Amino acid sequence: MLSQQLALFLFDKEIRVTVMNPLVIKRFIQMKLNQIKTDKSDAKMICQYGQEQDMDLWHPSPQYVEECKQLQTITQLYLKQSTAIKNKLHTLQTRGFNRGKMLSSLKRQLKSLQKEIKLLETEMEQLIRANQQELYTRLNTIPGIGKKTSILLIVTTNGFKDFESSKQISSYLGLAPNERSSGSSIRGKTRISKTGNPLVRNHLFLCSFTASIHNPQCKALYERIVAKGKSKKLALIAVCNKLIKQAYGISKSGLPYDKNYVSKLA
Repeated sequence: MLSQQLALFLFDKEIRVTVMNPLVIKRFIQMKLNQIKTDKSDAKMICQYGQEQDMDLWHPSPQYVEECKQLQTITQLYLKQSTAIKNKLHTLQTRGFNRGKMLSSLKRQLKSLQKEIKLLETEMEQLIRANQQELYTRLNTIPGIGKKTSILLIVTTNGFKDFESSKQISSYLGLAPNERSSGSSIRGKTRISKTGNPLVRNHLFLCSFTASIHNPQCKALYERIVAKGKSKKLALIAVCNKLIKQAYGISKSGLPYDKNYVSKLA
């Protein structure tokens, strides 16, 4: 990303840098009722935001985090390619093509991609173990969270160092509920924002199925929400947020998962 390259360049030149979500600036401009939309007016409003608001200084992520992010990007590319090949194989076989060079070629390609995916995932795990072994081990003690999700959480949050609360992480990942209600006329369904990294969000949602059965706190939360007549999907999203809270609490406490432990960190 060009913004990442620019931030790194300025940081290397010892220039103080703050990286902001563009949506924050957009909302600030709307709040100021500015109707003009030009490069000059936008620059002026960004400057005004910087003068009026307190902002945290940006620092680049550790090298292992950046490397893991690149490994994840390539892994996802290979996964999409392997899915496409599987679909093509299925289509050909349903049409009666059960042998021949065409199928052999696709099967060789699929096997090669699966091998590369395994190699990249192993490399990611080795990087995490070399830099965050204790945190990685503790996260894996949470019922419902597996190795891949633990790695994704560590990489996405920089070992939970880039966030001050579990609620910030939920919001960043797009799992924070957005309630639409105003007076008596607007009664929209409560939905999640779906901003942020969809890969982490999808992994957590899959984890929520296991956690709602084997994680005592998550199970109690799931059953309580369903008992109120809410949808199972809403209950599973709540479980996702509970898993984030547990992971954040474990990262800050330095303790492994305890089914009787109640974290005071939100």
